[in-house]
Amino acid sequence: MEAARPPPTEGKFVVVGGGIAGVTCAEQLATHFPSEDILLVTASPVIKAVTNFKQISKILEEFDVEEQSSTMLEHRFPNIKVIESGVKQLKSEDHCIITEDDNQHIYKKLCLCAGAKPKLICEGNPYVLGIRDTDSAQEFQKQLTKAKRIMIIGNGGIALELAYEIEGCEVIWAIKDKAIGNTFFDAGAAEFLTSKLISEKSEAKIVHKRTRYTTEGRKKEARNKSKADNVGSALGPDWHEGLNLKGTKQFSRKIHIETMCEVKKIYSRDEFRILKKKSFTFPGDHKSVTTDTEIWPVYVELTNEKIYGCDFIVSATGVTPNVEPFLHGNSFDVGEDGGLKVDDHMHTSLPDVYAAGDICTTSWQLSPVWQQMRLWTQARQMGWYAAKCMAAESSGDSVDMDFSFELFAHVTKFFNYKVVLLGKYNAQGLGSDHELMLRCTKGQEYIKVVMQNGRMMGAVLIGETDLEETFENLILNQMNLSSYGEDLLDPNIDIEDYFD
Repeated sequence: MEAARPPPTEGKFVVVGGGIAGVTCAEQLATHFPSEDILLVTASPVIKAVTNFKQISKILEEFDVEEQSSTMLEHRFPNIKVIESGVKQLKSEDHCIITEDDNQHIYKKLCLCAGAKPKLICEGNPYVLGIRDTDSAQEFQKQLTKAKRIMIIGNGGIALELAYEIEGCEVIWAIKDKAIGNTFFDAGAAEFLTSKLISEKSEAKIVHKRTRYTTEGRKKEARNKSKADNVGSALGPDWHEGLNLKGTKQFSRKIHIETMCEVKKIYSRDEFRILKKKSFTFPGDHKSVTTDTEIWPVYVELTNEKIYGCDFIVSATGVTPNVEPFLHGNSFDVGEDGGLKVDDHMHTSLPDVYAAGDICTTSWQLSPVWQQMRLWTQARQMGWYAAKCMAAESSGDSVDMDFSFELFAHVTKFFNYKVVLLGKYNAQGLGSDHELMLRCTKGQEYIKVVMQNGRMMGAVLIGETDLEETFENLILNQMNLSSYGEDLLDPNIDIEDYFD
């Protein structure tokens, strides 16, 4: 006969995952229920904590992420108990998780924040590195000191930063889009940044050119490909600071970008020799591409038929939600991207089980100017909101949808420029029924506004534009701006004065 199910009241609040979402959730619960023990189950000995949090505007926020020992967390919140172990199994019907060390923990409410892991272009190949956390970033640095040429595959945030930061090593960067940074930018912004990649010289300022055009074709929904998390937690925007990313050669930056292609096959040195294939030299300044005589440890054949040899390959092609240990024996609703579907209270399809951060897929009726992207800011907001919902439900209170889901807002740094993304900044899902307004000063700023029916739907701000708060308000209040026309971006008009 089966043991009777323990009443959930015996259980605790349990959070799985030591990344930003999990830690934020546990901290919130600990604050809310100071006399209850909150369990945080994490496979890694270090956790990720949010520090120096700054609210820049109503929705935009900036913070640093620090790796800390779990004892520091327990010190700050004496009622958080950290259990350093992976999860082996979730028995949702028994309200119980079993950890790798075979202990059982009964929960009354559970929040799954196990993050996501990198999609590697090829499993188990020693020449393919996935960069996802501090350990792999350091391993990468070690490999790089010996490298003359590397290949980067992918077009998310990590690939972008790598291309910019690596010195003294030839970089061949293969992307499946027409332009770099497709997750974050359109071709115009990519062009603005690419000039910085290729030239180190300071350029003379060019007069503001303002143009207006409608987009070519439909943009694919931007998918975030940058954050990945296997056991360690995901890296954020400044992950390469304090790492010396220099290869063996003496020049500063040498990049060649192969667009609209993917990896077709990877060959070892021996396979390559036996197949008698030919590889290309690094495409240099106007010299014709010739057969490479150098012998490389690994060779990559791209779908555009080109083959390059290199010392190693960096795979930065996006993430898959870490749902594996939780699915077995449980009937979760799973999203198309492989995440656990959550409703507008961060509830999964199973009773008393919540999810937040990279592991979840938002499945409520989204605001027309918000989209999920697997970024640190969203992990923090979701973890915080999930804790609020768990607390409210266990005390029988109701809770309003958090304001941060009203408008997508993200601030980061690329190539040393401040980058602010607001709303449908890439016209995601707007079809061809929209127009763009641009203002660009080469080497200084790039401003793009997405308009639909006279209303602002999104914006990209690169550089110190000081427009983020004004634009945030204009997108939120959906004011009709048709009468301003081109003046909206006129550098001689102080737009803030209009709309304060």
